[in-house]
Amino acid sequence: MKVVVLGAGIIGISTAWHLLERGHEVTVVERQSDAALETSFANAAQISVSYCEPWANKDAPLKALKWMFRNDAPLLFRPQLPWGEGWQQWRWALQFLAQCNDAAFERNVQQLVALGAYSHDALKDVVRATGIAFHRLERGIAHYYTDPRAFDTAGDAAELMRQYGVARRVVSTAELLKIEPAFASFAHRIVGGTYTASDESGDARVFTQALAQRCSARGAQLLYNHDVLRLEKTGNAIDSVAIHARATDAQGQNDAKTTRLKADAVVVACGSYSAPLLRTVGVDLPIYPGKGYSATFKLRQPGRAPFVSAIDDEVKCAMSRLGDELRVAGTIEVGGYDLSLTTPLARARCKMLAKRVEQVLPGVCDTRLEEEGGNPRFWAGLRPATPTNIPYIGKTRVARLWVNAGHGTLGWTHGAGSGKALAELISGTVPEMAFGFYGVERRRVQLKPQTA
Repeated sequence: MKVVVLGAGIIGISTAWHLLERGHEVTVVERQSDAALETSFANAAQISVSYCEPWANKDAPLKALKWMFRNDAPLLFRPQLPWGEGWQQWRWALQFLAQCNDAAFERNVQQLVALGAYSHDALKDVVRATGIAFHRLERGIAHYYTDPRAFDTAGDAAELMRQYGVARRVVSTAELLKIEPAFASFAHRIVGGTYTASDESGDARVFTQALAQRCSARGAQLLYNHDVLRLEKTGNAIDSVAIHARATDAQGQNDAKTTRLKADAVVVACGSYSAPLLRTVGVDLPIYPGKGYSATFKLRQPGRAPFVSAIDDEVKCAMSRLGDELRVAGTIEVGGYDLSLTTPLARARCKMLAKRVEQVLPGVCDTRLEEEGGNPRFWAGLRPATPTNIPYIGKTRVARLWVNAGHGTLGWTHGAGSGKALAELISGTVPEMAFGFYGVERRRVQLKPQTA
């Protein structure tokens, strides 16, 4: 089959790779100059099967209300005008509220863990087959707490994960420091934590770009610097995709004509931009952007930097070592498609990340801001979130049109498996996991609990 994949992030490139593995002819369309230059560019770097709790839980509504006036809030809802594109935010929020109960939370966790486990295996297979190096650390993920009341709930979360096959366990402060001694300077604040040895970390951008190069070497056509103008439909089937080359010279001149790509299947893997594109052909999915921030700091004292990736429960950020740098990422801002780093709100959230790293790992990184003589790399990306946090993977109501989007903060965790799963579906088979594929009846596969 001829397949056109729209989007060259971790989701799109993983889809392309697995389609090639199954003998399909693949064309990837991407508006940027390379793969992984948007949402996959500078995320938290965690491959976190065990830390996949949905944003929607019974405590989320009250917390969101309390956080609405805090610039450094972990989850910040910035209301948009409730008409036009702004209506999509309010609709998403209402659907999100409907998921804020225990029954929905457990149901959603089960599917996220199933996809995560399948995806982790898929990632390992790709790494074995390709030998891609991406600052990978197979040292697990630790989650530390500074609030005793929050830590009291850690056991319930760990038990829920064990029910679905993930060996996440509660650890004392002393045990946590044995697992990762780098947090010793902050030990007086830590009241305990959880740890999952099977999780890992690595650079999603490096991996995705290397996999894209291997896709090209295997015959995929990678059309970078091309905008998707529209999906063209005849009857109830996609007829073609209209694309246009972006201007690449210094004067911004571009004489390229519109090109129409015809295919047996078209995959929309455009992250947060998938929903507006799909709506143009009558496919209406509740995918809305959550703006996330990250900062990358040079290590001043590599010997004191952590090797175990970590989650800070108090400020809801993640820290991962990437070679001689530390990546810290966190916060979600639900407020449209703005990617600015220069607004007062954005600057406050970036400063919060730098401040927290210095508190937890004093002197380990160069956390000075630019005005202080430092050179931090701040970044913002749009996480394509669904109200359930479960992505849409499968076939749409429009013939020949497929979707692989809505992964929220778990695109790196779920990327390899989402690509493999969709390639299997397009090839006519249903993946063996308990996951609700869009437009496809799912298999009911039981997950066996793991021991710690």
